[in-house]
Amino acid sequence: MSTILEKIAQIESEMARTQRNKATAGHLGLLKARLAKLRRELITPKGGGGASEQGFEVSKTGDARVGFVGFPSVGKSTLLSNLAGVYSEVAAYEFTTLTTVPGCIKYKGAKIQLLDLPGIIEGAKDGKGRGRQVIAVARTCNLIFMVLDVLKPLTHKKLLEHELEGFGLRLNKQPPNISYRRKDKGGVNLNATVAQSELDLDTVKTILGEYKIHNADITLKYDATADDLIDVIEGNRIYIPCIYLLNKIDQISIEELDVIYKIPHCVPISAHHHWNFDDLLDMMWQYLKLVRIYTKPKGQLPDYSSPIVLHHEHTTVESFCNKLHRTIAKEFKYALVWGSSVKHQPQKVGIDHVLNDEDVVQIVKKV
Repeated sequence: MSTILEKIAQIESEMARTQRNKATAGHLGLLKARLAKLRRELITPKGGGGASEQGFEVSKTGDARVGFVGFPSVGKSTLLSNLAGVYSEVAAYEFTTLTTVPGCIKYKGAKIQLLDLPGIIEGAKDGKGRGRQVIAVARTCNLIFMVLDVLKPLTHKKLLEHELEGFGLRLNKQPPNISYRRKDKGGVNLNATVAQSELDLDTVKTILGEYKIHNADITLKYDATADDLIDVIEGNRIYIPCIYLLNKIDQISIEELDVIYKIPHCVPISAHHHWNFDDLLDMMWQYLKLVRIYTKPKGQLPDYSSPIVLHHEHTTVESFCNKLHRTIAKEFKYALVWGSSVKHQPQKVGIDHVLNDEDVVQIVKKV
């Protein structure tokens, strides 16, 4: 392991020494590709799967999963205890939480699993502390709550983002708009629909060469960077929405609070005093993009007490059927839908119809 860490340190110091200009773009691209490969080896050692350790992996329950990430002693455990009523050991010293502590809350009819992850330390992406196991669990979440101390938020935010980036987690970002296709022959073809400031054919060939890829079609649909191209080639990046929770707002002034409210993706809270939890839960709901569908048995009123919750990427009638029971889609004839996804109330729809939040659905089976 130390040899990989030494190689990473050497590459990082060489990148720091190298001036950034057109002439060095290819060389920097090559170094970034080498760095990405070494990081991948750190996450998944060659002996097999990633490092999973007893007490870290928690079975997935509920409709969505939210992970609390932060440095030690920023108030993650207090927040979990006060949000979900789960006892996670709370103390004024660092590293109180040593394993993943799960909790669950019900919000707007959806069950949301909350995970209090042990504190991350600087150098976690290089295997320090238990960072690798913590971030492996964070990769399985639908949303990250990055808990920061309001008195030192920016330094912590930068360090944590750097650690998570090293593990292939991309926060509040969209996957790069780059189409990449490997082929058997024909060399490297590069098409760019807009002018490129960093990537040219030589740089792209250098990066691909590091992965031993000599034949590929690549289309850049925006001004992309070498990092974006490496992310696409690696193919194991995870794009997760993240909300920054600035905790301990009881220690700052009202004027400072007004400034914090203008920062994107941020919610100021006080975990200890239960302040501003309404805003936090409302923002969590927006970022999770969950869709609630109500069922209506024939001849009865809709059941508004327990909605079927779908993820925003899978909101067809077929997804709804599969969530109810996997045999329903096979017996499906048509569905009657009331709500904003249809023009008429009710409307007869097929299995591919896309549902909206709070639609009411009645399934009619084949006789």
